[in-house]
Amino acid sequence: MKEIQFRQAICEAMSEEMRRDASIYLIGEEVANYNGAYKASKGMLAEFGDKRVIDVPISESGFTGISVGAAMNGCRPIVEFMTFNFSLVAMDQIINNAAKLYQMSGGQWNIPIVFRGPTASAGQLGATHSQAFENWFANCPGLKVIVPSNPYDAKGLLKAAIRDNDPVIFMESEQMYGDKMEIPEDEYLIPIGVADVKKEGSDVTIVSFGQVMKVALKAAKELEQEGIKAEVIDLRTIRPLDYDTVINSVKKTNRLVVLMEEWPFASIASEVAYMVQQKAFDYLDAPIKRITTADTSAPYSAPLFAEWYPKVEQVKKAVKEVLYK
Repeated sequence: MKEIQFRQAICEAMSEEMRRDASIYLIGEEVANYNGAYKASKGMLAEFGDKRVIDVPISESGFTGISVGAAMNGCRPIVEFMTFNFSLVAMDQIINNAAKLYQMSGGQWNIPIVFRGPTASAGQLGATHSQAFENWFANCPGLKVIVPSNPYDAKGLLKAAIRDNDPVIFMESEQMYGDKMEIPEDEYLIPIGVADVKKEGSDVTIVSFGQVMKVALKAAKELEQEGIKAEVIDLRTIRPLDYDTVINSVKKTNRLVVLMEEWPFASIASEVAYMVQQKAFDYLDAPIKRITTADTSAPYSAPLFAEWYPKVEQVKKAVKEVLYK
């Protein structure tokens, strides 16, 4: 085992896959000479050269479109957005081209491409740099959406995403790039579409993913000190979503709290709550509780941001409410 940072896990996943397959390349703003905006491609230019680690101008629509075309012609691009906030100017290429070309071509063109970069809140950076987009992309058939919560999952899932023949949205957290964790020395992959039970419990199920998993796990630890055993599930993959793991847990605990770093309206939290009531309604002993960010753009003010972002105390309160305590 070795201890590495989240950014190093991303770099290792990309580098290992590029050594294995010469058709893979990395493209994005500052990915080469600057080693990546968050140093997630450190050393890759020196190893692979400027034909496979490619710096581009600030034109997300341009380099995204070029990479979709390259994927149609035998390449397997990794497209880095400095933040998924900037991917909005490339939505036509992602949604109307990458996601749909396999179906529109009658299966003639696979689009093996990974779009990756940070998403959701980045701390005190204001409204246009702290948006979560997983539900936007997951709403589109043809895209797979992955949001890892730790370095181990990030490496295994990114390697699986790069090998996948469909377009994958791989969403990271700017605030997690420095997180450290022990991972295996040997190669490993994590299958797309499989959730992970991070903590087993019998009293209530907490479902989350991404950076806000830290809030879920901290809340579960504090609740255990009060005699409440929460089962914590990390979805990891948003589309395809592992409903079975969630539903089987709810059948055991009979209660569900959904915690997600996103706006409440039309959220992944709403989807999870709907599917549980659809498939496990008779097992529920209390209404489902949902915790999200506040239904407003992320504020710049530090005190307001603290109120906007989900908190441990909110999770503990929701858990006690579904337990009628």
